[in-house]
Amino acid sequence: MDLPTFERLLTPEGQDLLAEVHARAGVESDLALGTRLRRSHPVELVAAAVTQNHLRGLARRKLGDDAARMYFTHDALEQATRASVADHRARRLAASGIDAVTDLGCGIGGDLVAFARAGLRVRGVELDPVRAAIARANLEALGLDGTVDVADATQVDVPDDEAVFLDPARRDGRGRVFDPERMTPPWHVVTARLRGLAVVKTMPGIGHDVVPDGVEAEWVSDGGSLVEACLWGVPLAAVERRATALPAGAELVARDEAPVVGPVGGFLHEPDDAVIRAGLVAELAADLGGHLVDPHIAYVTTDAQVTTPLAASFRVVRELPFREKPLKAALQDLDVGTLTIKKRGVDVVPEQLVKRLKLKGRVTATVVMTRVDGEGTALLVERL
Repeated sequence: MDLPTFERLLTPEGQDLLAEVHARAGVESDLALGTRLRRSHPVELVAAAVTQNHLRGLARRKLGDDAARMYFTHDALEQATRASVADHRARRLAASGIDAVTDLGCGIGGDLVAFARAGLRVRGVELDPVRAAIARANLEALGLDGTVDVADATQVDVPDDEAVFLDPARRDGRGRVFDPERMTPPWHVVTARLRGLAVVKTMPGIGHDVVPDGVEAEWVSDGGSLVEACLWGVPLAAVERRATALPAGAELVARDEAPVVGPVGGFLHEPDDAVIRAGLVAELAADLGGHLVDPHIAYVTTDAQVTTPLAASFRVVRELPFREKPLKAALQDLDVGTLTIKKRGVDVVPEQLVKRLKLKGRVTATVVMTRVDGEGTALLVERL
């Protein structure tokens, strides 16, 4: 979609066409609908309206009800932050006392929307004129104030009392980029910004050694899925590392807790991936009143029943044989037919093992296969 086509989509003609596409989608076939609409509208405009209606449907999972009024491109939607995560970041930035933020490379404005809703004065900078126009339209569609400039984000000056938000592009012409220096902008530009009032969204797999000194690294999960790491510039940093689990908003921060290892108790806890990536399993164990089952495995055990949004918790029913043949016999004795295997730290492929076991019973069960004090162990568990 080029800029003139998008601008025409915003006219009364384009809005009426978009509304008709939405109303008739699923009633008429795509072919019949497109053929009919092209008789009275330009081909490019019909294609844009059909595409927007499709993307709005896809965007609902990420952006909720707002998606029905927003505009997208395929690539920009894929790169957009989930609304729950953007809202969390915006609320935290607003709570820090900052009242204005410039989004350098704002794309279609998903983060601008969150910042504006949090009460911040927002400015977007975007090199692509189409994405910049979409970002302006999205702010307007949602009744939010803000400006968007077409400019090179690396050449823009930001006042010292304003925060900068950066979401470096992690794709190039060859696909996904894992080397931070190959991102756009490259990592040395990002780290320079992090010395000041800056917030950076980056890949959740970022290494701890890449995070500059004095910068806080926050790993964020949403609904149990690890979605991003967020770096808080030196003036905004509160701790070295943090794990945040949404939608609950539960947090865990680094305290240099020494790991304690011991035997399996009555309950087993699988830490959220944000906790694991942040290196805070020992802190989680201490908060739960438990310990690790192995110094190198991210499972926590407790004697008392306790639950937390920062972990999936299970009751330990019994220990089972770890080797395949006696394990099969034990599960057959328990009349297990549907089996879920969770594994960590052992050379087991759950899907293949389940297939080989050929269980035909009536009971549904979950087995955790891991190491306890260095030894392979199988535990029959029940989810709390």
